[in-house]
Formats: sequence, C-alpha cells, structure tokens
Amino acid sequence: MIAKDKVLASLRQSGVVAVIRTENPEDLVSVAKALAQGGIQFVEITMTVPGAIEIIRDATSQLKGMDLYIGAGTVLDAMTARAAIIAGAAFVVGPGFAPDIAEICRTYGITYAPGALTPQEIITAWKGGADVVKVFPADNMGGPGYLKAIKEPLPQIELMPTKGVNLDTAASYIKAGAIAVGAGSAMVGKALIVAKDYAGITENAKKFSKIVREAKGEN
Repeated sequence: MIAKDKVLASLRQSGVVAVIRTENPEDLVSVAKALAQGGIQFVEITMTVPGAIEIIRDATSQLKGMDLYIGAGTVLDAMTARAAIIAGAAFVVGPGFAPDIAEICRTYGITYAPGALTPQEIITAWKGGADVVKVFPADNMGGPGYLKAIKEPLPQIELMPTKGVNLDTAASYIKAGAIAVGAGSAMVGKALIVAKDYAGITENAKKFSKIVREAKGEN
C-alpha cells in the first residue's frame, strides 16, 4: 500500500484524475497505460464497471513500476472499499460521504475522497475524515466560481471538482484552488475505450496534463 502522504503530494503535483466509466471492461489495463503515457498519474476505475475489483487488481499488478496510482470510484460501502484496497487501490472515491468508508480508509491508511456539493456537506465530509472532498457534480452550482467561493472561507479543505470538467474548464478550476480535477468522458470517453483508440486517449491525457501544468504555473 502506498503511503497517504505520498498519494496526496503526487495528486497535488499532477492535478488530474482520469475517471473511467464504461460497460465494456475489456482492455482497461491498456487504457490505464495509455493514460499514463499521456502524463496522467491518477486513474479512477468506478465500481459501475463490470469486474472493477479484478481490473484494479490486474492494473496494479501489471503496471507496477510505472508512476501511476489506481483508485476505486463510486464506492458506496465499507465492504467494497476494503475489497478495492486489498486489490491494490491507492485511493477510494465516492459520490457522497460515508462514515464507514472513512473508517476503513483510516484503518488502512488510504486516501479517501467522498463527494459533496454544499458548504455543509463539504465541512461534514472533511470533519468525518475525508482527505480530499470531491465537489460533485461540479458543474451544478456555478463551476469554477463556486469552487473559488468555497475555498475562500475553507482554504484548509482540499477540493477536487468532478463532472463537467473538460479542456475548457480544467485550468479555471485549478486556478480557483482545486488540488486536482476529475475528468471523465472529456478525456477517456466510452467510444474511445470501445474503439481501443489508445493513441486518442494518450493525446487527450497529454492535453489535460499540459493545461493543468500551465494553470499551476509550470512549464
């Protein structure tokens, strides 16, 4: 298991999490590799993907040695969180905060990023043990401007906007104070996965990585 401090430091530096949702789980290890070749260090495989736990296990085993963190997304209960962690997940993400998942992640020393939207939900998740709060759906309450407004009174809470993040909005979210952005279909859409268009996925990953680096003031 990868130390939480290292995961958070890498997340802060890389600034992008690729979120994979698909009904076709074939070759997702190759998808993760294509993302890594494009500069993406964080890949979230959602539990809505058939056989997600096994895919996480295969990805962490086959891609060992690469600068890549495989995580579990759409985790709804502690049992699933534990199975994902044992399979090798470096971080756990959910659509909402769950105290039992927070406890499991704390026990194993794994980064937990539950979803929240309102200020009260964000504070509750943070106080309950969230290392990062996934602002979800990020495009539902005003986009980057909303995130900036939340960060002003709560600078100590790490926020990661997800849903509606694309090449046009990613930089604005980073500049608004996000530790990272979660990007799904804009980076690794279902059509690209089905077509096995790994070159297209790598190209999208490069674009996102470049935009985020520039937003952080890096070359």
